[in-house]
Amino acid sequence: MPSTTFTISTSGQGLYEFSDDVAAWVQGSGLLTLFVRHTSASLLIQENADADVQSDLQAFFHRLVPPSTDPSMSYLTHTYEGPDDMPAHIKASMMPVSLSIPVSNGQLALGRWQGIYLFEHRTAPHRRQVVAHLG
Repeated sequence: MPSTTFTISTSGQGLYEFSDDVAAWVQGSGLLTLFVRHTSASLLIQENADADVQSDLQAFFHRLVPPSTDPSMSYLTHTYEGPDDMPAHIKASMMPVSLSIPVSNGQLALGRWQGIYLFEHRTAPHRRQVVAHLG
């Protein structure tokens, strides 16, 4: 059971928690590594108690890196995959694409209010793969 792949279906931009899936998979003790296999999505450990946190994060990154149709992004040249594509790559380059989480006796060593999220940066639905390895 050292590795598996989680598939996360998204319905557009946003944060998708998959902590329960990971918690159900881990056994034993070690260091869990999660890695997203895409260049337009990220992984985050973030608060899971108040959904406003996820909404605010999404709004912040949208404001920081708007779609390529925004006049402030007119310098972009990679635009043929849609106005959200290059901004998605920029966001993914600013956030982690892998995470390390200690596991002790089959329990993720997350804090009380922490959850594991895939941060989808594209507007269209996708099926994202996150590879997990417990070593």
